[in-house]
Amino acid sequence: MSRGPWRWVSGWDVMVTRPLGLLLLVVACVLGFVVLSDEVHEGDTQDIDERIVRSLRRPEDPGLPRGPWWLAETARDVTSLGGFPVLALLTAAVCGFLVVARRYRTSLFVLSAIVGGWILNALLKNLFHRPRPSVVPHLTETMSTSFPSGHAMLSAITYLTLGALLAQFAEHRRVKVYLLSVALVLSVLVGCTRVYLGVHYPTDVLGGWVAGLAWALFVTVAARTVRRRSPALREEAQRPVE
Repeated sequence: MSRGPWRWVSGWDVMVTRPLGLLLLVVACVLGFVVLSDEVHEGDTQDIDERIVRSLRRPEDPGLPRGPWWLAETARDVTSLGGFPVLALLTAAVCGFLVVARRYRTSLFVLSAIVGGWILNALLKNLFHRPRPSVVPHLTETMSTSFPSGHAMLSAITYLTLGALLAQFAEHRRVKVYLLSVALVLSVLVGCTRVYLGVHYPTDVLGGWVAGLAWALFVTVAARTVRRRSPALREEAQRPVE
């Protein structure tokens, strides 16, 4: 009997649920980030980056973004979903839920994984120290360097990690796909708004996405390894929510 539109998910499940498949994806993301960062460091992407950023502004006034009047305000609202306050509150809320549900070890692991990703982003920013775009006026405030995009990387780390966690509690494959799809869409939207608002080059956002995905996949591998070796953590994952 055909499984309809979910048939393709089966093959994907086989790859991403096996440790080797996940590790290969991590390696691919790391290599992709290394190649991209080298191109950015050498300035090979600067011209195309600036062209894309300029193309999103009106030719007669670079301070005005293309699109209807409400689009810039909407972009500022969406971009806040990748900001530290929102992500910190979301992480605290989820970890609080896990504590209330008596999943103490899982809560500690999730908190460590997300905070570790935030620290990694800060280290990468200090390492590359790329200046923010100067070809157009910024439409929102910024406080750090440009590469990789903190909003893109942190949203990918946080939403994908939490999405994978919630997917563990779902019994049906379509629910798992939905949760991970929402996490991906949120990360993509946040990254796109950073370019539209003129505070990041496209390669900054791409670097953030790739680094964030690599970290989220690495955390998934670590979670499976720890759960396999820790009976207490495995028991927590299998225990129904009371």
